[in-house]
Amino acid sequence: MIVEDLSGTFNVIGHNQNAEKTTYKGILTLSLDVNKRIEAKWVIGQNQEQKGIGFFKDNILVINFNYLNDEQIIYKGVAVYKCLTKDVLEGFWSEKHGDPLFLGGERCFRVNDSYLVN
Repeated sequence: MIVEDLSGTFNVIGHNQNAEKTTYKGILTLSLDVNKRIEAKWVIGQNQEQKGIGFFKDNILVINFNYLNDEQIIYKGVAVYKCLTKDVLEGFWSEKHGDPLFLGGERCFRVNDSYLVN
């Protein structure tokens, strides 16, 4: 695979970085900047936006992300995905204020605009 293969929209099914593994669904959009770095945008549920910048090597995608919570606190973290195919990503993530005993997890499936999980 090459980095250009990753651009597109993906349905996300994931779980949070906690003992309960609270589940969520969302949309992940990947695109490339002028330097062929990955630009990522997640929309979790109906309204939580997260953004990140990442890089790709040996079918591994790493994205440093951040978002503003309801109390206007910036949360930062990193997501790591194995790119199983250009259409299926499997990963884990951790953020600074998450429970350090656990990792979050995600599976992402490429979709066309007519079939989104949200």
